[in-house]
Amino acid sequence: MSERLTLSLDAMGGDHAPHMVIEGMQIARKRYPEVHYLLFGDERRIAPLVPQEMQDRVTLRHTDQVISGDAKPSQAVRTGRTSSMGLAIKAVKDGEAAGVVSAGNTGALMAMAKLMLRTLPGIDRPAIATMIPTVRGESIMLDLGANTEVQANNLVEFAIMGEVFARCLLGHVQPSIGLLNIGSEDLKGTDALREAHRILREHPLNMRFHGFVEGDDIGAGTVDVVVTDGFTGNVALKTAEGTAKLYTKFLKDAFGSSLLARIGYLLAKGALAKVRQRTDPRRYNGAMLIGLNGICVKSHGGTDAVGFANAIGVAVDLIRNRLNDRIREECTRLAAQPDPVPAVAPSSVVSG
Repeated sequence: MSERLTLSLDAMGGDHAPHMVIEGMQIARKRYPEVHYLLFGDERRIAPLVPQEMQDRVTLRHTDQVISGDAKPSQAVRTGRTSSMGLAIKAVKDGEAAGVVSAGNTGALMAMAKLMLRTLPGIDRPAIATMIPTVRGESIMLDLGANTEVQANNLVEFAIMGEVFARCLLGHVQPSIGLLNIGSEDLKGTDALREAHRILREHPLNMRFHGFVEGDDIGAGTVDVVVTDGFTGNVALKTAEGTAKLYTKFLKDAFGSSLLARIGYLLAKGALAKVRQRTDPRRYNGAMLIGLNGICVKSHGGTDAVGFANAIGVAVDLIRNRLNDRIREECTRLAAQPDPVPAVAPSSVVSG
């Protein structure tokens, strides 16, 4: 058995909390029996849900304060320190837990985690990174909503963090990196994109830099890590999610349109089940708030227990693979290179 690891869970975050959180914890237990959980939330609602066989793996800490889904990040920072989310983050800050998982308000989680955990040395701005399905398997994409505007140094940092993330989570020895742009030609894109392209091309960072990629390269899996600003990344991700829902609706309508179509559905049912499994959003649930001085994983607010269990798995895998230590090492190596990345003014931060 692996060495014991402690995770803190925001037991009240998400549309279906706390039931979804507790059930997800039970599912994750099968894969990670060595994990101990610090649960933060309303003891009266949580305690009856914890099964007897998990009593020795759970420590419950009561708070009746919850950050609502529509709370502004500034409000959460001012009033949410004793909320289930705030206390779960603080457990990581205090060294009681190796990581935190929450399905709560994204903007609040980012703001509070950045304030309490701070950023890693050498990282100007944290980013939101997650796995996405592609034709070739899975890729990593970041930023997905933390930074609406970025400069070249931010994109370079995202590339470094995304490359390490892909090595830790996907097991790639040397993942390929691409900058999302409106074309693959070197002269296209913003000044920040072109400057980041130059730095990644010219510096011996030991990364396999592909160059610019376009929107259709994301699903094609042209690169293992897609790097972009938070505004573009969030729009791209939600467009892909909306397109998937659209085609699901088209398929349902088509298979229900006639008797022959329904017979066709029965014949194709097995193949469609494989497609559904491959594109199941629960499988890719668990976005990392990468660049913080602690592991912080954001689960989708509307997920179920299976999805939340996968978010727990993301946190455990990143902790076990020393994600933050490896990011520190890469940033130290970047700082030692000649022609350092130019300093820039801070960019704005929002939630996706």
